[in-house]
Amino acid sequence: MNIVWTWDIIRRIIEVLWLTNIAFAIWTVFRTRRDIASTWAWLLVLSVFPVIGFILYLFVGRKISSDDIFNMQDEERRFRQTYVRKQADLLKKHRLLLKQEHLMSAHQMVTLSTSLNDALVSFDNQVRIFTDGEKLFSQMIKDFDQAQDHIDVEFYTFYADNLGHRILSALERAAARGVQVKVLYDLSGSRGTTYKFFAKLESLGGHAQPFNSRTKQHFNTPRLNYHLHRKIVTIDDKVGYIGGFNIGDQYVGKMPKFGYWRDTHIRVVGQAVLSLTGRFGMDWNATCQKTGKPKVDLDQLMGQLTTKRPTNDAANNVAMQIVSSGPDSENVAIRRGYEAMISAAHHYVYIQTPYLIPGEPMLEALVIAARSGVDVRIMVPCMPDHPFVYRATEYYAKYLANNGVKVYKYDNGFIHAKTVISDDYYASVGSANQDFRSYRLNWEANAFMYNEQLTKELKQIFEDDLKKSTQMTPAYFAKQSRWRQFKQYFSRLLSPVL
Repeated sequence: MNIVWTWDIIRRIIEVLWLTNIAFAIWTVFRTRRDIASTWAWLLVLSVFPVIGFILYLFVGRKISSDDIFNMQDEERRFRQTYVRKQADLLKKHRLLLKQEHLMSAHQMVTLSTSLNDALVSFDNQVRIFTDGEKLFSQMIKDFDQAQDHIDVEFYTFYADNLGHRILSALERAAARGVQVKVLYDLSGSRGTTYKFFAKLESLGGHAQPFNSRTKQHFNTPRLNYHLHRKIVTIDDKVGYIGGFNIGDQYVGKMPKFGYWRDTHIRVVGQAVLSLTGRFGMDWNATCQKTGKPKVDLDQLMGQLTTKRPTNDAANNVAMQIVSSGPDSENVAIRRGYEAMISAAHHYVYIQTPYLIPGEPMLEALVIAARSGVDVRIMVPCMPDHPFVYRATEYYAKYLANNGVKVYKYDNGFIHAKTVISDDYYASVGSANQDFRSYRLNWEANAFMYNEQLTKELKQIFEDDLKKSTQMTPAYFAKQSRWRQFKQYFSRLLSPVL
């Protein structure tokens, strides 16, 4: 009798605790505005894993504070309000360096990014594409060694490994000869790199700080779900870099786990570098609100941006917009830019991404394009760097393959490129992946470009990569085990929080 009574009490206690957990989970998730998919995913995590789920939510689930958002938005308003008003007049005078038949859709894309992100279109840009890390960073170091005024470096990952020391040594050499050097990095993405790593640089007059943090210590920053994922470098407002590479040995193929690292980055010489400098300056100044470090003078930069004009319509001059997005804005400008490229395509859309976890709008845009006869091809890695993320990628790859999209896995190492190209005229290269994190949670930056020669070069690179890839057809997925399919379905449920 006592045993029965005891178990009945235990059962009731468990029921009360479970109901309390559910109620607390609902209160925790709904107290902050977020999209439906993310809301249900967090409810699932908090309900299934009562204690572990709340600890996880504490570190990666909480949204960025309203004060931080205000600081970032204030910096952007100050920087953009002056030159954006002149954008419409600029577009009336120039043809975006494209053929007449593509002007309407190109102008629509430019107008979209201007409306969502105040992204100034710039001209007279010369672009060089890098797909190999060693070649990229060797060129970057050469540019550092030729810098005369300032160097701005902004990366998600800045590891204190061999490549990290090579880059840092070049920055220290620049600082020693009087160049103003600033380094902005993400604490979570640069795990193992401490503030002491940059001590010599700062002793030489340079500055380094973790993005949006009052502290230099990783575990004193609890909102780990929001990352500075941009990869930007500017030198003297003349040379700039943007793309997918980070600073670490794995990005130059020095990590046996991944083998050859296939990524895409571009080197820009031209007006777009001023936009890159502005993007860095806004991120730097927003962080300086907390750290007290010297800010970038954006007023002087605005004057240069508003007076620059294209000199000619040469085929090798690329019209370009630097488009950014992040949790400080609801406009999801990069994702909508991707969708515009897909919707405007008549012939083909080629996409490379390490993570394929698209939201419903992107998913539908891809399916509609494929079902409409557009040649839609997507390339993903052949191996995971994050197991849950890769299984979710496989789930969506299967769905897209079953709906007319050609999906390939790159077999020659790990592909980390984030590129979208379409119809030989439109291209995007940057830091944003095809997943919820890049759409909503990370601070990202992409170059959207309008140029036939450049897009064809990126197309050729994609087609060369196809020779080292395997198509993931419906038959390919049908051969997978039930256990693997279960992991794909389960990971898909968590995709909004991965």
